[in-house]
Amino acid sequence: MSGFKLSDAFSSRPEPRDEPLHLTVHSLPLPQDAGQDVARRVRTGRWKMLVVALVCATPVVASYFTYYVVRPEGRRNHGELIEPQRPLPDAAATSLQGQGGNLRALKDQWLLVSVAGGACEAACQNHLYLQRQIREGLGKDKDRLDWVWLIPDDAPVAAALRPGLAQATVLRVPQAQLASWLAPSAGHALADHLYLVDPKGNWMMRFPAGLDPAGASKVKRDLERLMRASVSWDEAGRPPPSR
Repeated sequence: MSGFKLSDAFSSRPEPRDEPLHLTVHSLPLPQDAGQDVARRVRTGRWKMLVVALVCATPVVASYFTYYVVRPEGRRNHGELIEPQRPLPDAAATSLQGQGGNLRALKDQWLLVSVAGGACEAACQNHLYLQRQIREGLGKDKDRLDWVWLIPDDAPVAAALRPGLAQATVLRVPQAQLASWLAPSAGHALADHLYLVDPKGNWMMRFPAGLDPAGASKVKRDLERLMRASVSWDEAGRPPPSR
């Protein structure tokens, strides 16, 4: 029997083979992918902010729409709206000092107009007083309103009235030209009302005849609403013409 060699025992074992080392490799994000993800998050955040802003603004927008457009039945103007509106006529006008001009020169401010002869009886004086009070009641907005007395005759204005007219615009305008522009309500005369002209020069509202202090407060509220809605229409602070 041949002898058993230790070297033969080791040589009979299979030699280990070299195997490749397996590693799991995770790919890194590309720069453009990272940028797109950031942009997507920014867009999403902006949309969320826009939705929140719209939700907060909706009650305010709805209130303005209801107030100025829908006009709920519980809120009515004191004055009567004129449809269609009538623009200032191309009419000659003369100041108490005899200076000539044109009625259209009164454009660019709100006008609160009364009409009465130069003798100015009690009703006329009441209108002039209320016009002044309404204007003063507008506070910081009073310079956006001219109070105007249009005289359709040649009667002299009493000297006692003139000091109180310092802030008024007083003009003589022919009766026929006034009658072709302004008009009273049925059963009333031209001198019975106050009339409102917007800064574009359109007669757009007529106030009830027989105005008293309570009615004058309602006229002021109408004016305040209209002025809030038309802040860019007029030129505040226009000096009154020479009288």
